[in-house]
Amino acid sequence: MGQTIVEKIAQKHMTEGPARPLRTGDFLSIRPRRCMTHDNTSAVMSKFKGIGAKKVKDPQQLTFALDHDIQNQDETNLKKYRAIEAFAKEQGVDFYPAGSGIGHQIMVERGYVVPGSFVVASDSHSNMYGALGAIGTPIVRTDAAAVWATGEFWWQIPRSIQVVLEGKLPDGVTGKDVIITLCGLYNHDECLNAAVEFTGPGVASLSMDARLSISNMTTEWGPLVGWFPVDEVTIQYLRGVDSRLKAIGVERFTESDIASWEKNPAAPDADAVYAARITLDLGQVTPHVSGPDTVQAMQSLAEIEKNKVAIQKAYLISCVNSRLEDLAAAAKVLKGQKVAAGVKFYLSAASKWVQEEAEKRGIWQTLMDAGAQPLPSGCGPCIGLGVGLLEAGEVGISATNRNFKGRMGSRDAKCYLASPEVVAASAVAGYIRGPHEFANRVPQRAYTDLATASGEAEQVEILAGFPQRVKGRLVFMPQDNVNTDAIYGKDYTYRDDMTPEMMAKVVMENYDLQFGARTEAGDVIVSQFNFGTGSSREQAVTCLKAKGIPLVIAASFSQTYLRNAFNNGFLCIEMPEFVARVREQFAEEIAAKQKTIIPGDQIDIDFTSSTISWRGETFTFPALGSVPQSLVIAGGVENLVAKKLGVA
Repeated sequence: MGQTIVEKIAQKHMTEGPARPLRTGDFLSIRPRRCMTHDNTSAVMSKFKGIGAKKVKDPQQLTFALDHDIQNQDETNLKKYRAIEAFAKEQGVDFYPAGSGIGHQIMVERGYVVPGSFVVASDSHSNMYGALGAIGTPIVRTDAAAVWATGEFWWQIPRSIQVVLEGKLPDGVTGKDVIITLCGLYNHDECLNAAVEFTGPGVASLSMDARLSISNMTTEWGPLVGWFPVDEVTIQYLRGVDSRLKAIGVERFTESDIASWEKNPAAPDADAVYAARITLDLGQVTPHVSGPDTVQAMQSLAEIEKNKVAIQKAYLISCVNSRLEDLAAAAKVLKGQKVAAGVKFYLSAASKWVQEEAEKRGIWQTLMDAGAQPLPSGCGPCIGLGVGLLEAGEVGISATNRNFKGRMGSRDAKCYLASPEVVAASAVAGYIRGPHEFANRVPQRAYTDLATASGEAEQVEILAGFPQRVKGRLVFMPQDNVNTDAIYGKDYTYRDDMTPEMMAKVVMENYDLQFGARTEAGDVIVSQFNFGTGSSREQAVTCLKAKGIPLVIAASFSQTYLRNAFNNGFLCIEMPEFVARVREQFAEEIAAKQKTIIPGDQIDIDFTSSTISWRGETFTFPALGSVPQSLVIAGGVENLVAKKLGVA
């Protein structure tokens, strides 16, 4: 059985894990080629020092780029920025000050991301690195601190989904339209927490800027990885990066490296196993608009134009759509035009270099002449910081990647997402519209589940201090999307006086008021899909530990919750087949709207054979080898890192 690209690249960067070839569900330790942090470098510094670490393991592995709150001139923020810069200088880490650009753009245009590499950042849009044939994926701050201290972090191999691109985009249709279409067509978590491999003949027709936009916004679609194969477009882009860097005396890779990537590009095996396949005919894609307030809802441009949705603000900013190609496309629409009265059009280049190049080519001046209001190169309004936020009652059209309610300003405002051309045309018209007429069509859904056999039971060596098996009462929570507020309510999250005993009493209070009284230490929670979605509060994990719950089994987990769980030494097992069987057994109780089902019988989890036994049936789960066992034994990643450093 062959490997997907994620399995192959992870194998190449693995430092600890299974002795056999990696496959979906495996846990391993990875040494990433690069790790980027932005304004949150300050928070990672606190975790790093809290562990007891003093020296970064490999300064060449890290990049710091200030990009989020760069308009904030408050002394507190400036002091934080100075501390980050001083730490970077002390440790020998590459540092990019405020105004240099958005971290993700810096990573690709400054040569930190190369084909076949594994690159992470403590930011959700790290998926963007996949456009260059790398595995780009986000990590949380605790993981970043672990990378700083040891050069490594733990990861679990996600399932992979193929997205086959056919045909060619019509004139006036962009990469942004492709990802908006995918988000809208497949909006029931089909790709949640998966790795997406783009493939097919249509890939060759997409520019690098289009690929960067698509990979970047796979984050909003749900995947952890959005990977494109290496081809001539990739190679030409890398040669351009190399040329620009050499002009300023920097070398990240050589012509020999480029020749090697061109001749032997990283690629999945022909017999790799995928969870599903999606096919998209690029020739059927037309400009679409996401929203308002969600990427899961989309409308064709032709349809929304009929409604003449008035706008007050327009945005051409962010790491998804502020590169040179995007600015040029908007300038072409705006040339000789003026932004409509009553509309403010905000502009920010993805990086300082992008802005300088746009200025050289006259693109920037065209945008200024039309009435664009420039902002420093950074995130700004995209994340609700600085000048230009949406106010109550306003409607915005944006080329950013995320239009969640309240993200770009007031929760009483509405935000739509579209391509740079549509944003520019809308800014001129004063309502949502495009620069040209387009057909009113939506590509057909073409999604195929690819049945994969459950893995065989695998014998696992159990480390001292890790249980060989767990037996406990089964407690079934039959809802999907049990969120962190349901697990541990906001009323307790920011209280410092909550003891473990107090936390145990309020577990699941917002899910089921009777949960705390009906459950007991030793019970095993079984739940449905996307368990632990919502905020990143770690108490949604630690409260279950306080209650004495040994582990949670779910059809799937929020990736943030899963990382918080193992980072706090708490076991989670993903087993959709087992959960489906449990659901079948309790169909009547589910129909009766029971929130918590406790039948009274036991479940037996055997970690030596990676099996679960219940009601005479046996189910297999991905083996928990030395990596997750070590996290549980240590009580979490910070303790484990401290132990490795000899400061525990």
